[in-house]
Amino acid sequence: MNQAFAPEVQAVLDGVRDLLPTFRERADEGERLRVVPDASIKELEETGFFRLLQPRRFDGLEADPVAFYTAVRDIASADGSTGWVSSVVGVHPWQVALFDDEAQQAVWGSDTSVRLSSSYAPTGKAVVTEGGFKLSGKWSFSSGCDHCSWVLLGGLVFNEDGQVVDFRTFMVPREKYQVVDVWNVVGLRGTGSNDIVVEETFIPEAFTLSMGETGQCKGPGQAVNDSDLYKLPFHSIFTSTIATPIIGMAKGAYAEHVEMQQKRVRAAYLGEKASLDPFAAVRIARSSSEIDAAWALLMANIREEQAHVARGEQIPLELRLRVRRDQVLGTARAIEAIDALFEASGGRALAEGTYLQRAWRDAHAGRVHAANDPERALQMYGAQQFGHKVDPGMY
Repeated sequence: MNQAFAPEVQAVLDGVRDLLPTFRERADEGERLRVVPDASIKELEETGFFRLLQPRRFDGLEADPVAFYTAVRDIASADGSTGWVSSVVGVHPWQVALFDDEAQQAVWGSDTSVRLSSSYAPTGKAVVTEGGFKLSGKWSFSSGCDHCSWVLLGGLVFNEDGQVVDFRTFMVPREKYQVVDVWNVVGLRGTGSNDIVVEETFIPEAFTLSMGETGQCKGPGQAVNDSDLYKLPFHSIFTSTIATPIIGMAKGAYAEHVEMQQKRVRAAYLGEKASLDPFAAVRIARSSSEIDAAWALLMANIREEQAHVARGEQIPLELRLRVRRDQVLGTARAIEAIDALFEASGGRALAEGTYLQRAWRDAHAGRVHAANDPERALQMYGAQQFGHKVDPGMY
């Protein structure tokens, strides 16, 4: 799918592609450190990548989200962990743009290069108090948090009677939370997805965003950021952010597999070149089709949502659910392709330092993210097709 982007956006994509060999060379370093190397984050910042979805009034590009996803896919094709962190950290400016202007000014008013990490599962507790909320708790899996000075945290809101009255995102500055190093894992090792701990602290209401409102494609920040970009559904933007790196990993795995097979000689088959094996050719044909299908459907759905917004129309629930359907199936297609390529690559693919074995581990690690839970997303789509009520606020 060839896209024509604005020149300043295309310049970012070109800059990102120039960095891919370096990211690939640093992949082992990232795994050893258990965090994306500082140099990689700095280089991405210099290309303008982290500004792609940031409002123009804060030196952002307000870019086409397809451009953002394209950059993420390419980064992940060089290193899965760098792609994952780039995706989840890079998408946060889009949500910050929906917050009250007071919160936006606090984040970017004096430094427009400020970055945020997140952990959206509502594992924390917020209690309503005068002017805002008292927030406390522990959150897990905050990818890239070592490179960020704010965090977005999900929390259930309780009233004075102990009843849940809302589900909100809370924007918290670095001095009000602790990062706990717990990230010892077999996949996505370089993402530094550590725990966040908040002792009871006051969060002003302007620094929160109701997920009920977000589910309606609304937010107070739209009063100052009126681009169509910020009228797209939260769950469409964010779940696509989780699927895209995995599709990128599949893209990188495919490229390495083809290169390896062109050089490989199969001793068990009397020295036959692997590239002459007709079954090997069938495998790469199937795998490439799965990868292309995953990407094409993901981007086509985002394009369709954009078209509704451009016409001033409400995005149909069926389309929002289709985004989720094709997002989880896109993840599944990408992982199936990686599995097939890995299985057909021979013993050399097991060696440390090969992209294939790392992509296999990273993709399966990414699969366990809540956004990639296939049964729930598919059940919702099917239920809506049967005429059953589905809560649009969550999708």
